[in-house]
Amino acid sequence: MTGSDINEVSNASDARAELLCFLVATVAASHSLTCEWRVDNLVESCRIWLRRNRLWMDWLERVRLGQLALKIAQRDLKGAGIAVRQSNVQALFTGDMQLNYSCTVIKKMLALCKEAL
Repeated sequence: MTGSDINEVSNASDARAELLCFLVATVAASHSLTCEWRVDNLVESCRIWLRRNRLWMDWLERVRLGQLALKIAQRDLKGAGIAVRQSNVQALFTGDMQLNYSCTVIKKMLALCKEAL
């Protein structure tokens, strides 16, 4: 990938909300499987998502978005009636670990993430 192939994620873009949703889904899924809030998963998930989508985001903005994802997963999902259980973790993602936008939980999560931004 060359520099010309990579675009920056803008503050108002749908990509930003999709990245946040991916991070929330990843950390919530990880928590449902391990009962731990794993920050290292957030960092790696962010890198993977950005690379896969050929996007770039400043490191400080990635940290802020990761903190917001953790806050949403820890506090806001339950309040919005969104539960991520071990039994539905697989339904959140496609076979290649992208968000499954046909999943009702992901649809609700994405709406919550758009509101948070």
